[in-house]
Amino acid sequence: MGKTYSAVRPKQRSRLRLFAGKHYFIWKRYVKWLTGKEKAAITFSREVLPCKVFEHATPLLRKLRQVDMQLQYNKITNLRLAVQKLDGLIIRPGETFSYWRRIGKPTRRKGYMDGMVLYYGGFKSGVGGGLCQLSNLIYWMTLHSPLTVTERHRHSYDVFPDEQRTQPFGSGATCSYNYLDLQLRNDTDTEYQLKVWLTDTHLHGEWRAAEPPLYTYEVYESEHAISLEPWGGYLRRNSIRRRLIARDGSTAFDEHVTDNTALMMYAPLLKGELQA
Repeated sequence: MGKTYSAVRPKQRSRLRLFAGKHYFIWKRYVKWLTGKEKAAITFSREVLPCKVFEHATPLLRKLRQVDMQLQYNKITNLRLAVQKLDGLIIRPGETFSYWRRIGKPTRRKGYMDGMVLYYGGFKSGVGGGLCQLSNLIYWMTLHSPLTVTERHRHSYDVFPDEQRTQPFGSGATCSYNYLDLQLRNDTDTEYQLKVWLTDTHLHGEWRAAEPPLYTYEVYESEHAISLEPWGGYLRRNSIRRRLIARDGSTAFDEHVTDNTALMMYAPLLKGELQA
């Protein structure tokens, strides 16, 4: 039998409620950073670890309807600043990587510019906008590695159609300083290294390790469905799974990663995907 879901209707909250809630969680995160017992990854190395575990690249510019391209050009500046804080980071066994703890708060003083920020089903400009492309990249690469994802936040809204989508729906990680974080832990017995950089056209990333992992990973979606809810909106759902492929080519495990539910901000075109 398939999963059952409740009809999730978006809640309208006042600006004051949103402001107060955001700052409450920001300060809660600061306290956790100060009092937490996790061993943070802080070591960087210019020397590249020998084994490439997984690599991926995403285009820097996409033409999106009703989105000012200048925001995407500004995003490139923001990404260049952020990758300087991450490229070469070593995560030793037992250490935890925090996306925002390593990058820090994006501010104009540091050179960050206004980029596109997804906001409650739409978009707006905001300082440091576009850094979700980097967190999405790191999360997707991590799903192809033995590193453990300890914190990841999914996108609550499906804003743009699949025309240019190259990965399964729901395989990204949204971020907002500092309370929507991406955190990973190295539960293996070998060091891992994050490499991220920009070319003229793409954001690139690699996970590298001191020794090759036991498995390669195939990430895929299952149970994809789009439903028209009683209150009039469309919800999109799926599950992300991955296969662990042994060195002899056999499937050692097939495991559940996460479930996704998002409110669609456009009308679906394929009637065959609708489920009541």
